[in-house]
Amino acid sequence: MKLELAICKDYTKYSHTVVLITADTQIAALGLDKADADAAKSFYSQKAGQTWQRLAQGKSLSIVKVEPAKETYKTVEAARKAGFSTNRFYNSQKVKEAALFNAADVAELTTAFAEGAALSNYDFTKYKTINKKERTFATLHIDSRSTNKAALDEISKIAEANFFARDLVNEPLSYLTAQQLSNEIKKAGSKNGFKVTVFDKKKITALKMGGLLAVNRGSIDPPTFTILEYKPAKAKNKKPIVLVGKGIVYDTGGLSLKPTPNSMDMMKCDMGGAATVTGIFVAAAKLKLPIHLVGLIPATDNRPGQKAYVPGDVVQMMSGLNVEVLNTDAEGRMVLADALHYAKQYKPELVFDFATLTGSAKAAVGSVASAYMGNASEAIKGKLVQSANNTYERLVEFPMWEEYGEMILSDVADIKNVGGPEAGMVTAGKFLEYFTDYPWMHFDIAGTAYLMREDSYRGKYGTAVGVRMVIDFLKNY
Repeated sequence: MKLELAICKDYTKYSHTVVLITADTQIAALGLDKADADAAKSFYSQKAGQTWQRLAQGKSLSIVKVEPAKETYKTVEAARKAGFSTNRFYNSQKVKEAALFNAADVAELTTAFAEGAALSNYDFTKYKTINKKERTFATLHIDSRSTNKAALDEISKIAEANFFARDLVNEPLSYLTAQQLSNEIKKAGSKNGFKVTVFDKKKITALKMGGLLAVNRGSIDPPTFTILEYKPAKAKNKKPIVLVGKGIVYDTGGLSLKPTPNSMDMMKCDMGGAATVTGIFVAAAKLKLPIHLVGLIPATDNRPGQKAYVPGDVVQMMSGLNVEVLNTDAEGRMVLADALHYAKQYKPELVFDFATLTGSAKAAVGSVASAYMGNASEAIKGKLVQSANNTYERLVEFPMWEEYGEMILSDVADIKNVGGPEAGMVTAGKFLEYFTDYPWMHFDIAGTAYLMREDSYRGKYGTAVGVRMVIDFLKNY
């Protein structure tokens, strides 16, 4: 359910109010009666960074103290998490509307709190017929002294794009086949104002996209290759920024079958990269960003049926390179390689690819950050890290040293699709590098795209990681 964010002139007229502070001394300026002011001061003299709350006769007052951190972006993240906690409280109390006032000395806390509250109102209930918990919290009124309508509209539009991407990730294969993924993207394009073109299997075959066709051989459903384009009249960039998203709508591992049944439980999320790319386009179009974007999404499921490709096969890619397949569960890089090669025709200014690519990325940095690597300039990397911190979708860079490239050289073909048990995340990146000739960054979101436990405003299951980060990057590009 979408949380409406509205401007109000007097937050005190609402039955449920929340006030942000960063220091106990700010309580005195709130105009509380003596009993409430004394109670709040006493509470904060004993506890740090928590919420003082008064509930009485169907009304509530919450004073949220956000502890200032050395880095401002960490303070801002604390405010987002406070937005999540407050959202949860209001829904538990079946509150429909509440008001917010920022009494603190950090202006960004208002929008951060609102963003956290808005992102926390996501639910995926499409298939619920019983035990369906309805959210009641529908409107957050924000004091006009704390923010403005334009800032709130931006938060709402990004949240809508985020929710759209989460919905895609949370859909099961029984609905979201490769063809249906393309259909959903076409509908999003029509609704939000970007162009979508879908290549069918005949066209993919004509283009000789050998990686995508090889992975699709075990499927009963045909593959798709979807091209998104958002080109505003006054784009700042003369050459497009290309975004590539892995669209493996379900991954069994193919004939290199995943080792245990529960390792497949979350594999509907293997198109998380495609969802991220689509979410970025939805947000960019809604915000009317002056940036020319192209999106490329190769999509299929990966199954062991029919004429599935096997370990030992040699696959000729669209680029002409021959790849020795040693593990059919390393399929994401096979489909991305064709898309990265296809991107060359745009002579792009910059290319990002997003993929739930390797378990080793999750093993290395867990679910608190995404791994990234590539050959873009240090200036671009610096701006990415800044945007990652601004949105708290943090990044950890891994090296692209030539020694890792040597690990994927093949004895029978040009390269092989796995490099062995070590540095799996980096060798996957080195594999992709073979298909690029432009400034490029690879984002391995295997640990961050899908969460088995709730993580504050990111929720549980699909997170749409990367949407907010890239939009922040594009806004400042």
